[in-house]
Formats: sequence, structure tokens, C-alpha cells
Amino acid sequence: MKRSTDRILTTHVGSLPRPGELLGELQSRFDGSDLPGDRLDALAAEAVLDAVARQVETGIDVVSDGEMGKISYTHYVKHRLNGIGERGEAAGAEQMIGANRDLLEHPDFHERREAASAQPGGSRGGQINIGPSLPMCTGPISYGESGPLERDLANFRAAVEQSKPVDGFLNAASPGVLTKFVPDGFYGDEDRYVADLADAMAVEYEAIHGAGFVLQIDCPDLGSARHNQYQDLTEAAFLKIAERNVAALNHATRNIPAGAMRMHICWGNYEGPHTHDIALAKVLPVCMKARPQAFLFEGANPRHEHEWEDLAGAAIPDDKVLIPGVIDSTTNFVEHPRLVAQRICRYAEIVGRERVIAGTDCGFSTFAGPHPQVAPSIVWVKLAALAEGAAIASDRLWSG
Repeated sequence: MKRSTDRILTTHVGSLPRPGELLGELQSRFDGSDLPGDRLDALAAEAVLDAVARQVETGIDVVSDGEMGKISYTHYVKHRLNGIGERGEAAGAEQMIGANRDLLEHPDFHERREAASAQPGGSRGGQINIGPSLPMCTGPISYGESGPLERDLANFRAAVEQSKPVDGFLNAASPGVLTKFVPDGFYGDEDRYVADLADAMAVEYEAIHGAGFVLQIDCPDLGSARHNQYQDLTEAAFLKIAERNVAALNHATRNIPAGAMRMHICWGNYEGPHTHDIALAKVLPVCMKARPQAFLFEGANPRHEHEWEDLAGAAIPDDKVLIPGVIDSTTNFVEHPRLVAQRICRYAEIVGRERVIAGTDCGFSTFAGPHPQVAPSIVWVKLAALAEGAAIASDRLWSG
């Protein structure tokens, strides 16, 4: 993994808006339509080439494939793991996925979001509507179909060779987060389910590393799960689950060097009150036990920006690299580059400039849909502001 040795490097969390034609093909495949796979494959390959080229042109140093081949950062495992079926019209599906506690507390806001999602092409902002195609664990978990992963690796390799970014990473879901988005209908024992998910996902993790790319493991289970999936537990009980999930992640990545990995946590990529988010300071000690060297977290949205003060007094291992979000992923405001630079410099003062990479709070198309929270054209302007802000911070940190 490249470090900020002579300037602040830039990156983001992973997902980017998919082109409309590709989006339609992804949705059709997810819904189970019997369509020729070669068309989807061709569209995904072209989209990855374009996404990587545009990231490099915009000034992003450490790029991803934009998750162009995935319908979402979690549900994609439906086409890769054995033991995954569909929920169908099962009673209680909404409860299985877990409603956010802050939204339950504000029914007027919840109703407004539901009304917007009911419109043609509507979206609930980073959430996905419950439907019969969504995955569910229906049998023993193991890694099955390798074709989609191999295509992702080949597409990204071709794009990296063409555009030559500073570095590249690919996303994969954590074992813990899959317990929410792929609910258990087979094991009846969450510990066993997590253990088998860890063994299965290790195949994907090692393949990404083996292909020469940085592995990013997405772990909202260490953040947002507190106020949805585990909202009825005590904080102490939730932290025990977080400890278990980190142990599973460490087991799954035992054959991968820490310096070849990054881990992302967030509190739910949606615009909302977030009044029940667990504090970063509470989960940080658990997160610091995870093997990945780089730690991506939210640092731009108004519910979490203040937590840089908590990091200033925290026990952060000397080998950890911080990738704070200095761009919000839920608003169409474009951050001023000077504000971005100010945010970056705060973290450089805490751990040193070489241990900071500038990032985004979360992905810009966490769940692919026709109307993402941030308009696609604005996504690129925000990323350009990230690059410009990092250049300003670099000048201050290396020349000032």
C-alpha cells in the first residue's frame, strides 16, 4: 500500500455511480432475469476503464473499479457464495434487515423518505428497498462461483494498466456486515454463521491480494450496526459482537500482510439525524485490533467531524494509517478545497503527514440505483475538490 511520503495522497471508499445501461443490466441479473451474461460483462469492463481513467484525471491517486460489476457492496455475494437463496416474500423481511433507530424516532422524516422512494426511480438515500430478490442464507456457506470475481480482477487490471494510477484497491464485504444484509435462515447460531462467512470470504480476500491490489474490507458492522441490527442490545453487548467480528476478519485475512489491506467503517451512508450513532471513541479500541493497516472512517459529516479531537488523545498503534473522510458522501454541497485542507491537516497533526491519506466518508453508490443521493456530475466535482484540498494541505505540511 502506497503512503503519503512526499505529499498527501487521495482516495475514496469505493463505489461510484454506474452508467444507466449498466445499472439496468445489473438490476436484471440481480432480479434473476435470464439475460445473456456477455452483454453485462462488456458493459462492466467498459465502465471500469472509464471510471479508473476519470479518477486519475480528477486527481485521485488510489483508485478503485467503482464497484461497477456489483449491485451493492454486500448483496453481490448472492452470485458468489454457496448457501445463499432469496428471501422471497417472507414475513418480517423489514425487521430482518433492521430499521435505523434514528429514523424510527422521527416518523415524519421516515414518511418523507418513503414517499420519495415510492416515486418512479425513487430512492431512500443509501438504503435498498426490501424485495423478494434480496439474498438470505439458506444452507451451509462456502465460496462457490469464481467467475464474477475473476472478471472484476481482470477488468480492474486492464484499467490500471491503461490509466496507471498511483495505487489501486478493490472492495469486499466483511463477514460481520453480511449477517445483516444476508440474514441467517439456516444456522440459528450467529457465531457459527460468522465463522463460516469468514472462511468463505477469505477466498475472495486472498484473490484480491494475490492479483496485486490493495484489499479494502467494508465493515459497517463496527459502526452502523449499533443503531439498526443490534439497537436493542446494551453498548457492552454490542462491543462484544464487534470484538467477535474483528476476530473473524483477522482469521479470514491471516495470510495477507497488514500493509496490503485497509478497513472501512461507517455509521450508515444516508442523510438523516444519526442521533443514535455510537461514538468513534467507543469502537476505536476494537477497530485498532483489526489487522488491516489503513483505517477509513467518517470525518466530514456534521455528526462525526468533531471526533478528530477524540483521536488526538487516543491510543493509535504506530503502524496504522488514517484515511479520514474529508468529503461528505450524502450531500450535494461541494466542499471548498481550503476546508478539505484544514480537515487533512488536523489528522496530520495527530499521527504525522506520512500516515494520512485523504478520503471520503463513504461510497457514492453504496446501493446502485438510478437516482443516487449525490448527483453523478457532482460526485466528480467533489472528488476534484478532494484532490485540490490535498494539494493545499501538502503545500502546508511539506513547505510551510
